[in-house]
Amino acid sequence: MTQFKDLGLAEPILRALDNAGYETPTPIQAKLIPEMLAGRDVVGIAQTGTGKTAAFVLPLLNEIAADKSMPEKRRCKTLIVTPTRELAAQIADNVGIYGKHIKHRCAVVVGGVKPNPQIRTMAAGVDILVATPGRLLDHMSTGAIRIDKTTTVILDEADQMLDLGFLPAIRRIMSNLPRDRRTALLSATMPKQIRGLASDFLDNPKEISVAPASKPIERISQRVIHVPKRAKTDLLIDLLSETAYERTIVFTRTKHGADKVARRLDKSGLPAAAIHGNKSQNQRKRALAAFKEGTTAILVATDIAARGIDVDGVSHVVNFDLPNVPESYVHRIGRTARAGKEGTAIAFCDGEERGLLRDIEKLIGTSLPKEDAAPEYGEIAKEAEARAKANGGGNNGGRGRGGRSGGGRSGGGGRSGGGNKQRSGGGGNKSGQGGQRSQGSGSSSGGGQRSGKPNKNRSRPNRNSSGGSRG
Repeated sequence: MTQFKDLGLAEPILRALDNAGYETPTPIQAKLIPEMLAGRDVVGIAQTGTGKTAAFVLPLLNEIAADKSMPEKRRCKTLIVTPTRELAAQIADNVGIYGKHIKHRCAVVVGGVKPNPQIRTMAAGVDILVATPGRLLDHMSTGAIRIDKTTTVILDEADQMLDLGFLPAIRRIMSNLPRDRRTALLSATMPKQIRGLASDFLDNPKEISVAPASKPIERISQRVIHVPKRAKTDLLIDLLSETAYERTIVFTRTKHGADKVARRLDKSGLPAAAIHGNKSQNQRKRALAAFKEGTTAILVATDIAARGIDVDGVSHVVNFDLPNVPESYVHRIGRTARAGKEGTAIAFCDGEERGLLRDIEKLIGTSLPKEDAAPEYGEIAKEAEARAKANGGGNNGGRGRGGRSGGGRSGGGGRSGGGNKQRSGGGGNKSGQGGQRSQGSGSSSGGGQRSGKPNKNRSRPNRNSSGGSRG
């Protein structure tokens, strides 16, 4: 078995790895590190949570250890471009951990914070600059940062970086780099059309893939719940009220949606924090810190903000909205089942999202287990629709949540689509329908199969619209 000491890394780096308790490289590290040490352009594809960051950080530090020259003013030897502030901070942390015994300068340039401290840091030049595209271009336009002598550029989360929204900024950045450079693109997914765009930036790259492209981690138990759009929030509240739901990330499609879902969860007695691009850097830091520390068990996030969320012990990922880009599904569910652990991913799918679900299944090459939400959620959606029409078309979905009745669990154990979907549940009793209720293996949300006769005296959820916020 390959060890880090077999890869040709400098002694100070090996010592830092030993201090951190690392001896054996992951597959992506074992394959990518030698190629980068040889100076080749590379495309690295590996599932989230497999050590891609260290795979490119370690070779960069190895070069710094061998090169004693000082960086020039306002310049960087290596540029790492990443889509989010959180991921930039995570990369910089890794540089600090693995480079603790090497003299180096590393700077982080991101939006959401004051630019002047970044300008002062860059004035003397740095070995490694970790940056998000927008703020980097801002500083380049004023001359505070120059990349005309940068010799290595890393595009992390390459599929997102090269997506249509980032491509103009990336092209502007790349056009300012010297032609004689080394380029590396790394990501969990690399669709064919994105690889075509990436070929514009690389010179005869070595492609390294340690897993089939776009295949989710096998340790993740996945399932889909078909639910009306206006009943999604109520279903989410019921699911997260299950005691087995520990540390959970909920993904929404929009920033407004993330805020709205977080508010509804809070009002239902489920402390949650929202993280998205409209939040200030300090707000995002506080939300992420609370989630890591466990003081907030639920994080509601958009795709862009979620890049770089590297938190151990995430038991569940809930796709409140299915992503428009199917590759994002792989990134989302990769937040769980990290470091060899198991996890559960649940996706809500309303009638308008069936096409998105088909795209996801085509990408990952499998049909996901599906179930229908209990009939009461259809009733909730109809009531919400009626209220919306009465209020002039406002989107006031969901039942009132001033107080919750004893029953009303959503089916956290995973109802199958067929059979009697009527549920018992007074006082939180979740003995299911007359048939069986399937539960994905490895999930901690319900466990195994449940059966039982429906309880006709089931306590109904409180639907008084005067209580609490509406979805």
